[in-house]
Amino acid sequence: MLVEVKVPVLAESISEATLMNWHKKIGDAVHAEENLVDLETDKVVLEVVSPKQGVLKEIRKPDGANVLSDEVIAVIDTDGVTQTETAVNDDGAAAVFPEPYEVTKIPPAASTYDQELSPAVRKLVAENDVDPNKIIGTGKDGRLTKSDVLKYLETVEKVESEPVPLTPSKVPDVSLPRPGVDMKPVSDGLRPERRVPMSRLRARIAERLKEAQNTAAILTTFNEINMQPVMDLRNKYKDRFLKRHNVKLGFMSFFVKAAVEALKQYPVINASVEENEIIYHGFYDIGIAVSSPRGLVVPILRDVDQMSFANVEAAISGFGEKARDGRLTIQDLTGGTFSISNGGVFGSMLSTPILNPPQSAILGMHNITQRPMVENGEIVVRPMMYVALSYDHRIIDGKEAVLFLVAIKQALEDPARMLLDI
Repeated sequence: MLVEVKVPVLAESISEATLMNWHKKIGDAVHAEENLVDLETDKVVLEVVSPKQGVLKEIRKPDGANVLSDEVIAVIDTDGVTQTETAVNDDGAAAVFPEPYEVTKIPPAASTYDQELSPAVRKLVAENDVDPNKIIGTGKDGRLTKSDVLKYLETVEKVESEPVPLTPSKVPDVSLPRPGVDMKPVSDGLRPERRVPMSRLRARIAERLKEAQNTAAILTTFNEINMQPVMDLRNKYKDRFLKRHNVKLGFMSFFVKAAVEALKQYPVINASVEENEIIYHGFYDIGIAVSSPRGLVVPILRDVDQMSFANVEAAISGFGEKARDGRLTIQDLTGGTFSISNGGVFGSMLSTPILNPPQSAILGMHNITQRPMVENGEIVVRPMMYVALSYDHRIIDGKEAVLFLVAIKQALEDPARMLLDI
């Protein structure tokens, strides 16, 4: 029986997707629910699995092809036999067909790894032609994670990037692509250039950011926060917090909870624009910008007003791990009424974040630095952070934006406000 393999039903906001790489070739045996091909959308990488057990009879869309929701991309023969299975000749002698294809793109040396690799790790190992046996796994039960492979590649790249005198005999060969990246050389000599196509995610990010600039009247207001009260509270309770909730107490949960309290006071910051209407949301779904190997993604914390500090920290930690391993789903990234971006983890002192449409505002956190401040007529040193609120001036007035930041500043400089709801 022939069974069609179709593209999963995509979200309404995603019109098409791209086939990244097939893990099977025509004639290979496949098992039910086995990953056949990775599918890159504007937001996440999905797995297209086999609906039935059998033999891959036909591949209708090659690597790199753009596909639509519910489109047929392959055919499986549930009654077929693989090209390596034994058949019987007319004379009764056994005949063995040659095996023209490899099962995966992992190098032969990698096949000796004694644990099953996740799809994301398998893809990364195959693309960079590395032996997973050379990498120490830090996951559960010593399992190899995507971050383990990325750290290994960074180490190798650092060693290989030691400066070399550019003598005629040692001019870099620009015709060779970097490991894991399909680059096309566009020049030769001592001033090499490489042209790299944008990934679907990067192209989508560029499109949305440009859309925000072209559509919204973006304005940014700033303030500064004395982080000493939050740091004191965190240092006092972080050990007990970790022991009780099995998750570390960070600064992000304080900002998320402070943002919710401020959004309650100024609901227009939590609103969005749809044509000529303002939609006020009676819930608080906060997007947390997370850096991933494929680019910036913004998973959503839903109903944050009903979450505890521990719930927020656990959810953010989980999203970070899923982003690194490429396991975020479309549902994780869909929706959101307000966003928070923390450039401080990379050392940013001040920035003007861009809106995440259709949201109307985004809060930018920055680096904490010791600075001299005047308190009660005296100069004291305090850990200070600049914060920025970019907002859509079409529906949000400057007064509301400034007061929103002041509300966050007051909540963080006196954390008891969030507990007492004052």
